[in-house]
Amino acid sequence: MDLGVRWKLHGDGRTPAPGAVVRPDERLSWPRTAGLGAQHVVAMFGASFVAPILMGLDPNLAIMMSGVATVIFLLITRGRVPSYLGCSLSFVGVAAVIRAQGGSSATVTGAVFCVGVALFLVGLAVQKFGARIIHSAMPPVVTGAVVMLIGFNLAPVTATTYWPQDQWVALLTMLFTGFAVIALRGFWSRVAIFLGLLFGYGISWVFDAVFGQIHSADASGKIVDHWRLDLSAVQDAAWFGLPDFHGPAFDWSAILVALPVVIALVAENTGHIKAVGEMTGDPMDDKLGKAISADGIGSMLSTAVGGPPNTTYSENIGVMAATRVYSTAAYWAAAFFALLFGLCPKFGAVVAAIPGGVLGGITVILYGMIGLLGAQIWLNGRVDLRNPLNLVPAAAGIIIGVGNVSLRISDNFTLSGIALGTLVVITGYHALRLFAPAHMKTQEPLLDEGTSRYDAEEAGAADGRAGGGEGDGDKGEGGQRASS
Repeated sequence: MDLGVRWKLHGDGRTPAPGAVVRPDERLSWPRTAGLGAQHVVAMFGASFVAPILMGLDPNLAIMMSGVATVIFLLITRGRVPSYLGCSLSFVGVAAVIRAQGGSSATVTGAVFCVGVALFLVGLAVQKFGARIIHSAMPPVVTGAVVMLIGFNLAPVTATTYWPQDQWVALLTMLFTGFAVIALRGFWSRVAIFLGLLFGYGISWVFDAVFGQIHSADASGKIVDHWRLDLSAVQDAAWFGLPDFHGPAFDWSAILVALPVVIALVAENTGHIKAVGEMTGDPMDDKLGKAISADGIGSMLSTAVGGPPNTTYSENIGVMAATRVYSTAAYWAAAFFALLFGLCPKFGAVVAAIPGGVLGGITVILYGMIGLLGAQIWLNGRVDLRNPLNLVPAAAGIIIGVGNVSLRISDNFTLSGIALGTLVVITGYHALRLFAPAHMKTQEPLLDEGTSRYDAEEAGAADGRAGGGEGDGDKGEGGQRASS
């Protein structure tokens, strides 16, 4: 059975040609692959460390289970979909509502465990009926809008949490990272994000030595005097330690609060598959069902032991967009490092000590890249935004997602941000389509070309299997990869 753990060496394994793409089934040399894996961990670490803290869960367990979930994802998708599964920020508000109702950590993890089950079932449906059921609901205008609002929804995190901690370090880090992405050559340009973090780490240390403490917001948002680079937690942390485990508890009111997040997770997975397919030039619609199911399984496993749910991470899409390295070998390395961080509180403390100003400079670029990938989907799908049927739902959903607008349904049920924006785009598009005149409907097919082609190929493969022309499904997938 092909588990996707074999990779071809890309070129000489050192320096890819200018503009070249390192594909998912390729890799660079192992030291460089390890470096890229470390970069992916650093990119996701801030959100994956902060989100469980905001949810009242153990961040070390979150990091460790993100590595486990990533391994499961890579195995289920057989190494074809480059993705890191980290703690989903979509659940932070859900956890706050559940705790406000008197729920415990077990109640929170029990509710999001059920979301993982629902996500797994959606993935099975997509595998059975094809990517058509997702793409018929999310044509390019919808998918592009969802990818855009997912990326730009993260902007307030930069603007209100990271950047204010040290605006000058943030500005210098942003400028250096942008310079590194554009001006450096070879491998160094492909680890520009990591170099930007190292630069910010160093400049924060220099500023502390030269200017002393800064009077600004700290990580909690309080305006106080504090060091930019605080390594005290590193000194106090142990080298080895197991995280805290606990089982889930199930409460129907908490489950009903959490279930709407399935909408956001399906959108995030679909957007991730579409974005990676656009970046690599290799449509991955045939892996959409497995990717969604794998995300559900990873979330169920994590929440079953007391960790947070996981989802494909937007931050890592930004890293791939900057480096143009899509090797799944790098994600295996990232998963390994995450396991080490999860079992070693001192390693986690080093990464967690990255100054907020540094993260502000990095995330300005990363989050913007994510959002603009949505625009790229529109361009490639030839979405006509002069058509009100496309323009109105996309515009409304993006503003709701970016502005984190909330809709209170009841005292215990609120939709907001990504979930509400996604719901507005999807339902708005299809509802308006029912009333739109014919000339608005004919400007874009319901299914994009990639999905139609995939479905046709699957139908042909099914006919071949029925006539005894092909072996098992694994061989069929391999043949499809070979011909792409």
